Amino acid sequence: MQKLNYVLFFVLLSLSLFGQDDKSVATPPQEKTTDSLTVKTQDSLAVATTPKEENRKSLLDRLTTTDADPEKANIEDYLIISVEHDTTYVDTTLSIQKDYKYNYLRRDNFGLIPFTNIGQTYNSLTYDFKSTDLIPSFGARARHFNYMEVEDIYYYNVPTPLTELLYKTAFEQGQLLDSFITVNVSPQLNFSIAYKGLRSLGQYQNILTSTGNFRATSNYKTKNERYKVRLHIVTQDLSNQENGGLQEEDIPNFESGEEEFLDRPVFDPNFDDAENILEGKRFFLDHNFSIFDTSKRKNDTLKTNTKKHRGQLSVNHTLMFEDKFYQFDQEAPATELFGEAFQTSDLRDRVTLEHLNNTVALNYKDNLLGTFGVNASSTHYNYGYDKIVILNGETITNRLRGEIIAAGANYKKFYKGFNLKAAGGVNITGDFEGNFLTGEASIQLSKDAFAKATITQNSKAPNFNTLLYQSTYRGFNWQNNFSNTETQQLALQLKYKKLVNLTVDYTNISDYVYFAGVENTEFEQQIEPLQNDGTISYLRAKLENEITVGKFSLNNTVLYQSVDDNEANILNVPEITTRNTLYYSSHLFKRAMFLQTGITLNYFTKFFLNAYNPLLAEFYVQNEREFGEFPRLDFFINAKIRQTRIFLKAEHFNSSFTGFDFYSAPNVPYRDFTVRFGLVWNFFL
Repeated sequence: MQKLNYVLFFVLLSLSLFGQDDKSVATPPQEKTTDSLTVKTQDSLAVATTPKEENRKSLLDRLTTTDADPEKANIEDYLIISVEHDTTYVDTTLSIQKDYKYNYLRRDNFGLIPFTNIGQTYNSLTYDFKSTDLIPSFGARARHFNYMEVEDIYYYNVPTPLTELLYKTAFEQGQLLDSFITVNVSPQLNFSIAYKGLRSLGQYQNILTSTGNFRATSNYKTKNERYKVRLHIVTQDLSNQENGGLQEEDIPNFESGEEEFLDRPVFDPNFDDAENILEGKRFFLDHNFSIFDTSKRKNDTLKTNTKKHRGQLSVNHTLMFEDKFYQFDQEAPATELFGEAFQTSDLRDRVTLEHLNNTVALNYKDNLLGTFGVNASSTHYNYGYDKIVILNGETITNRLRGEIIAAGANYKKFYKGFNLKAAGGVNITGDFEGNFLTGEASIQLSKDAFAKATITQNSKAPNFNTLLYQSTYRGFNWQNNFSNTETQQLALQLKYKKLVNLTVDYTNISDYVYFAGVENTEFEQQIEPLQNDGTISYLRAKLENEITVGKFSLNNTVLYQSVDDNEANILNVPEITTRNTLYYSSHLFKRAMFLQTGITLNYFTKFFLNAYNPLLAEFYVQNEREFGEFPRLDFFINAKIRQTRIFLKAEHFNSSFTGFDFYSAPNVPYRDFTVRFGLVWNFFL
């Protein structure tokens, strides 16, 4: 009921704002169909490709504007600020990139293959091991695709109130709705509030999804800008019914494509009485005080003064507290899948994590030396359960708790055309060792060409659920003392207009921790965490380009991957993954509407696709059957009318004539042909 109240509130609020006269906002030019800057852009290249040079230079300056005049407000004045202080503006254009991002995650999901129902998990076709984390992650990673982390929250500065409403149909009963509003109550103070809610029944038995992401943000600065503060509050509940996939004897029936089996509820899943849920609450505070700032002083009349250092010294404090839990409920044990259980009914596994982080940083910015910062942090963690397990004479503890003191430094400098960045951190005290080091150099070679090189080294303890886990199933109780996983990655990027965007990265991974089936067991999904004692070499090369002839365009994304793990087959990825879209763009009705329509092909080569375990909410390695080489064709018609973008898509329309061997994971079918509709609506007051 609380979720419904949130949704109703935002719908009514959005409709009321829509009823206002929107002539105060200058709409973007209709002929602008590129997606040079988007709401969630964080990449430095995207900022560097703002349509006008003067717009780039004035993005940060707009943060200091006062008393905005609604009659003169421009779309570029509606600013979006990331946790890293990258600043972009609202983009209401329609492009093929907007089509790629119009999904449950609201980001480009290339390299992911969704499960049958919207709101379920995604299987990964590619991995990025670039990391600067110093402590273990929570676990239950399959439930975290839609879990909004600190870096997923944005802050705003707007001259007039801004509202966005996203709606999209789901599968069978239900819908997806994401509502958002932000307002500056003064030039110095902004508030935003948003809620994304989903409920979808799905086409198979017992896969109902019900999720909600509530977030509220605020940012404030004094008139002299010496003190700035940002904060957010986020609460999330992500609930899925689980059915364990199709039974093995039903696989031939599914792949036969016979009419009687096209009614998907006829299939009996492995079980129909289980549910898992991930819930989290987070409070985040980031405030900064400028001790002194000489960077804005006017130059003296003496010429020699122009060579003097102009610096800024500031102190920053960040506080983050997060409380989250993962829970698996089942009415009766599925012993043929997971093994023997301690109970015969009302099974419940519940694990919690309390995470408190305090970071203090001292930053100095100099017009000659660059920006240099040092920081120290204290992290308190409390992960575990409310009971101790004694199994086969061995005691499995219930808690991993402690405090970690860490230190770090960072540096930024623009030097002879190069934008240089470096950062590092190390755990000084605590039960977990960890360190990272990263360096980056980028250059704008010309107006249309850009290059970047990045190197990253990281050492971090494996996820908490690989170190300690308790369950009502006997085989899912363990306490491990794994070594840190070590990664080293070198990445290169080259971009020239839309003709080519090439990214290549090469990663070495040592002591990799993964889930795999227990050897010599008769239970299909009994798995355990293991650590590889060798080194894995992982190469990725991704090419993106778009070719336009007249009103027709061909957008291509091709990913090549190669893994060398001494034939251990523990990091399985397809060699080729591709997405190709042929589409037509044109203005209609005296330029009142902008239309894009076309066909998208998604395809990947066969490989040992990871299997899914709903008890742990984790994917695990399987090397019994290869999956892939099934094309997925989508036909779409998208349109833009003023600030409204309309999306209509026939998803996987080729499912009935290219074979019923499409899967998201072993025993988990991919989606059948379906037609879905939705829109994104922006309102300006």
